[in-house]
Order: sequence, then structure tokens, then C-alpha cells
Amino acid sequence: MPVQTDAELERIFDLDTIAVVGCSSTPGKAAHDVPKYMQSRGFEVVPVNPFADEVLGERAYDSLDAVDRDIAVVDVFRPSAEVPGIVDDVLERDDVQALWLQLGIADDEAAARAEDAGLAVVQNKCIKVEHSRLRG
Repeated sequence: MPVQTDAELERIFDLDTIAVVGCSSTPGKAAHDVPKYMQSRGFEVVPVNPFADEVLGERAYDSLDAVDRDIAVVDVFRPSAEVPGIVDDVLERDDVQALWLQLGIADDEAAARAEDAGLAVVQNKCIKVEHSRLRG
């Protein structure tokens, strides 16, 4: 069952490390500005972008499996068609507790696989909008 209530969203916001798949180094793009907002609110942002060495002052990783530190949330800024492969990568890790698919991104089958593995899953919502709404 996908995350639906504010209480469920609040539990995700209690986690502190967010790997951002598709994190952009270009200011003005949502995939840059949203992680920057989350970083400014005290979250540790781990950029995943194979075309950048650094984003938001943090080392960028080529892929989720290259991230050599614990992450709690995976926030996805990639097309919906890429979600099944991203979920495969997420399920290879034992540290991820939540999968967040940004506004306009959804894949019910992949989301169900993540939920079946015990992850909290949010689809088609902006993490910045929800965080701002709940925690200002």
C-alpha cells in the first residue's frame, strides 16, 4: 500500500540521508533546486549523476550501487520508464527504507516490488512540496 497519510510522510522526513537519482548540477532545474532545498533543511543529500563529479558541494556517484555510504531514502528524478531498474538497484541495498518518485514519475509494478520488500513508497509527489507543507 503506497504511503498515503501525513503521518507516513512524516516518518520519511525523520530519515536524514537522501540519495537523489538524477540529481542535476544545473540551478533552476527541479532536480537541482529540490535537493538543494532538502539539503538546506538539514538532510544529507547524496547526488547520483554519472555526468557530474560534484553536485551541491557533495561527491556525485555514478549509480546507486556505487554509493559507499548508508542512505535511507532514494528520491528519483528520472523518467518513469527507468523506475524498474532503479528499484532493482534499491533492492540490492539493505539500508534504504523509502523510495520517493517525484511529481510525474510513477510505476505501480515497480512500486509494489519495493513495498513488498518493506520500503515506504511515494509516487508522483514532490518531496519539497510535501516537506514544506508538513514542516515548513
